[in-house]
Amino acid sequence: MRRSEINSAIRAAQEAFSSAGWALPPQPRWDVTDFGLGRFREQGLVLVNLAEELEYCEKIMFARREQTTPAHCHARKKEDIIVRRGALRVQLWAGKPDEAALESASVRINGVERTFASGSIVDLAAGERITLRPGVFHQFWPISDTWVFGVVSTANDDRHDNIFASAEIGRFPEIDEDEPAIARLVSEQ
Repeated sequence: MRRSEINSAIRAAQEAFSSAGWALPPQPRWDVTDFGLGRFREQGLVLVNLAEELEYCEKIMFARREQTTPAHCHARKKEDIIVRRGALRVQLWAGKPDEAALESASVRINGVERTFASGSIVDLAAGERITLRPGVFHQFWPISDTWVFGVVSTANDDRHDNIFASAEIGRFPEIDEDEPAIARLVSEQ
């Protein structure tokens, strides 16, 4: 990923957070990723780590309509994804997408337990939330022009807890320094 692309993504996220009334901490911990695919406009996400404690973490995230977060699950992390602005589409699988066709995935939506056939799609509006347990594969993308969502989860370990459906996907991008950074990323600290 080019640093200029990262800087532009941070500026767009700052504008979206500000217009949604979200105040960031004094020294935000930015995370901008293209999942190592080199296609940020199609598969990318901007995150800010708001709280990182031993027991829990909180993040706020931003993407545009055309950006998908690829299919993945977490080995240990349980998370609530809460839509704060816009609308979000989430696709769910009980296991790895190419291996779980006949299984069903259980999640909670707005606190109510729901079971879906693997591959099902769930749409969430502003204010709604989905609770994902470890091992439930999911991918998501905005279905509104831009969206902002929060994640509250058990302890976060982005380097070791993410399991992607495709081996070509990585959590942090390689960076081409084509201009000075406006912020250091979590992966650079």
